[in-house]
Amino acid sequence: MIEFKLQRLGMLMEPEPGNPNEIEGVLNPAAVRGPDGKLYLFPRLVGKGNYSRIGIARVRFNEAGDPVGVERLGIALEPEADYERRPDGGGGCEDPRITFVEPLQRYIMTYTAFSSQGPRIAFASSKDLFHWQRLGLATFGRYQGIEIDGVDDKDASLFPVAIPNPSGQLELAMLHRPLFPGTRPEETAHCATSREVDLDRESIWISYCPMALDGSESVRLGQFACHHRLATPVSPWERLKIGGGTPPIRTRHGQWLIVYHGVGELVGQGNSGHNLCYSAGLMVLSKEHPRVILYRSTEPVLTPVLPQETHGVVANVVFPTGIDRRVDLGLPGRIDVYYGMADCRIGVARLDLPQFVPVAGAADAPEGKV
Repeated sequence: MIEFKLQRLGMLMEPEPGNPNEIEGVLNPAAVRGPDGKLYLFPRLVGKGNYSRIGIARVRFNEAGDPVGVERLGIALEPEADYERRPDGGGGCEDPRITFVEPLQRYIMTYTAFSSQGPRIAFASSKDLFHWQRLGLATFGRYQGIEIDGVDDKDASLFPVAIPNPSGQLELAMLHRPLFPGTRPEETAHCATSREVDLDRESIWISYCPMALDGSESVRLGQFACHHRLATPVSPWERLKIGGGTPPIRTRHGQWLIVYHGVGELVGQGNSGHNLCYSAGLMVLSKEHPRVILYRSTEPVLTPVLPQETHGVVANVVFPTGIDRRVDLGLPGRIDVYYGMADCRIGVARLDLPQFVPVAGAADAPEGKV
């Protein structure tokens, strides 16, 4: 069985000295190719008091084609809407992912809006990556008696094409992680491994909504009314929580690939005896029905090792959020993954896909097969 590993290419960004917007960290970027073919990062910039903005930077490459630095270009989004601000003056636009959604012919940014109501999924759209229009918060229908709308939610990303929902209708599909009460890693670390709530709720979900394709200039997203629990915590390295990471991209054979994050614990370190460790894993999803897992790594493909990953604002964190398929180099099997390092910096690693991606060894498939 092939086990994938990421090869670190180095640290790409860290807080810029003297920049108040970055004094508490630069992390968890979206990565996307612009209309000009260049690669842009949209990092979370954290100012004093955990006040987060979404920046924009152009990636610089060396002669070998490896990313080696960035040119900062300013701010893409900062807290302005009610759902991004708190009465005390705090707030946040956090952890973006960006997908060019082909049926809409728009870049759609999913990001975490942090207000007094807690973290929620928000959307913005752009034609050029430099001008963004807010689309508001995601809304959700119920799922088997479980209330999703109004629940804290994070780690959202969209598929670039319409995806068949469980009824076969082509719709906009989104991966996300609802934060149901009692399922945070700090709460589950002291509980037995086989808690029912872990199996039912501490998971990566896929939800669907119809797309309005009426030819108008404005983009409107409807309610995400159809849901499927895609994957749950299984392996020891991810037993406390799993969540979305990079937006789904197609491999050369058409399957969907995501690099996700999982949370385990480092027992016996520090005063609490329960320190969390964020690592990265890999999933391959079915081309025709992405709610079906074809492959899932049983061991992490990247785990905190470097000092920049083990020491920072939050220790022991690698958090994948950006992905770039290197077709610009004529290497469709090479993928660069951009990730947060200890909630403070940004690193990049390379994944070289084999000629044939394995379609066996999935750790679980929570809700059966098509």
